[in-house]
Amino acid sequence: MKTRLLYTAIIAGTLSLASCELDEYNPTGGDATIESFDAWQGLETYCYSPLAEQLYSVYDFMSVAEGGTDMWLTPGGNPDYAKQLIYYDGLTTNTNGTNKVFKQAYSCIASCNAVINNADNVKGITDYDKKILTAEAKTLRAFYNLLLVTYYGPVTLSQEDISKGETNVRPVRNTVEEFYTSIINDLTEASKDLEVQPYGGNYARVCKKTALGLLARAYAQGAGEGLSENGVSYWQRAKDVAEDIINNASAYNVYLYPDVSDLWAQANNRNNPEALFIVSGRDANDESYNYVNCNNNLFTYTICNPYKCSDIYTRADNTNYYLGRTNNNTLAPTKYTLNVFDPSWDKRYENTFLTAFGLFSMVDAGWVGPYNACRVRITKNLTEKYGMGEQYIGQYIYPYVDMATSTSAYGGNQYYPTGVWAKGDHSGDTKNLIKDVKNVYVVDYPVAEDDDRFAIVLSREYKTLEDKARSRYCTINIDDLFDGDQYKTAQFDGTNSYQLYPSLIKYDWCYNGVVGNHMQRRNGDMMVMRTAEVYLIAAEACQQLGDQAGAAKYLKPLRDRAARPGTVAPELTNITEDTILDEYAREMAGEFYRWSLLKRHHKLGERLKLYNSRAARYFNESIHYNRPISADFLNQIENKDEYGDNGYGTTPGKGY
Repeated sequence: MKTRLLYTAIIAGTLSLASCELDEYNPTGGDATIESFDAWQGLETYCYSPLAEQLYSVYDFMSVAEGGTDMWLTPGGNPDYAKQLIYYDGLTTNTNGTNKVFKQAYSCIASCNAVINNADNVKGITDYDKKILTAEAKTLRAFYNLLLVTYYGPVTLSQEDISKGETNVRPVRNTVEEFYTSIINDLTEASKDLEVQPYGGNYARVCKKTALGLLARAYAQGAGEGLSENGVSYWQRAKDVAEDIINNASAYNVYLYPDVSDLWAQANNRNNPEALFIVSGRDANDESYNYVNCNNNLFTYTICNPYKCSDIYTRADNTNYYLGRTNNNTLAPTKYTLNVFDPSWDKRYENTFLTAFGLFSMVDAGWVGPYNACRVRITKNLTEKYGMGEQYIGQYIYPYVDMATSTSAYGGNQYYPTGVWAKGDHSGDTKNLIKDVKNVYVVDYPVAEDDDRFAIVLSREYKTLEDKARSRYCTINIDDLFDGDQYKTAQFDGTNSYQLYPSLIKYDWCYNGVVGNHMQRRNGDMMVMRTAEVYLIAAEACQQLGDQAGAAKYLKPLRDRAARPGTVAPELTNITEDTILDEYAREMAGEFYRWSLLKRHHKLGERLKLYNSRAARYFNESIHYNRPISADFLNQIENKDEYGDNGYGTTPGKGY
């Protein structure tokens, strides 16, 4: 018997453009049916909910989307965290990350279906509202379906509609081709109906460039499955869509920063013009903060804790108002990831990884003591332990950045930089601070030998003991952190340096309004897709179609904007598949992309053997190109054995 689910649409008011919530919807019993415009619109907004509340704010999806690849390991101080996804070691149906992502996608597809199916029945709706909001729901449904088919393979194209209160307890799998046909149809239709500017001026909503960007991504991912459309390969389709976006960028409001450092500038995080699809973060200075439930803690997983070497880096993580509370420390780059950059010309290296760890002062705020109290005095014991030169005994390591604090209207204390201290300026006078710093986590490469503002520097170039002694900071060779292609898990130099690693900084934001929950949350905007990916897809498709000149043309703008002053990005001539994979690594490290990219090139096993031997030991070519089906889902259906778990041993077979 069909039951009708009643809805209550909780309208949180017109929220700011820097809010991770649009209008909140609560799918519980109430006095409004889906035929009410407010309830229908509230349900449409609810389709966005897992993006901010789960997928792009906690570690689960990141471990699914980046783990088990050539780019990431667990660090020496936390070697077994999420080993199921980083190394395929014990990966099964109840692994938390894959289990949650599967359920979140299907939950929102049911909401998207309800919005689309009931659009014609809504009372008091304008044709414009119906067209735009239905197109948004189609875009989101396509996004979630693309997530499912990419990570879980041929599962079910769900027709479940939350408004009908029905659950399919005997689901049947669809083919991969059927998935992509549905995804392409949704995105094609949505791209025609959506406008260039988002509905209501709210940049947290999808718009035309979102649908087009996802269409290019879907064609590229489907191309890896060997698919074609009306006799035309998906690679050609991906190229056509990507080129349309690039060639008509102004018409679609698409932008590519001419300087990559501006892309990652803190001031450009909110509503970044290079973004095609944004999950907007919670703003502690906006009333919307009270109505939302998204708290991003990704930085706590990607940034190491320099306080592990507490005698030289003296600020504990729970009072580190500069880095935040970096207490999870689970995702560290492979040797391949670090070596794929050539920092002699490529600024993307320091715009991706923090390798120089400085302390901070709070002079005007009056916290953590006066400026001089924030110094670290270099003693004989420190020079002997950490290899700094004896000539520095009795001298100091000085703060790098000065931090301010204020109480936000809604989100508690905020911590943000007032500026960076110039090298050699020990005045403690904030009038002397360098104010125009784009990102206080981006430290220009290389760090000068005489820089007195850093406690620890992880060096890409190998330094001898004599080299290290020329600096007052502790120098740790990155190569020394590795045993083969894995991080060492015990002391090798008499210090806790084995627990450090070059740290991904793309999700550590530092500006007023972004801090939450005792420094364990940094609620900046997340870019689900950005313009650079379109250039990469265009280059990738050209390479696959045998057009090297075209591939070089689309890679060139990304490389040129990354060249530091006085250098030129080397010209690419012989562009191979590996060239494309390398350029993706440089541009999109840590951006929820690597696993899907290697899947579509069928390179997971090959690349693991080269760069991640621990994962290679567990990787099974016949199983691990699809993630395991959710145990919770399997336990709720009546045909579990028939449906299969994708080969993970809890059902008689894969199911496909």
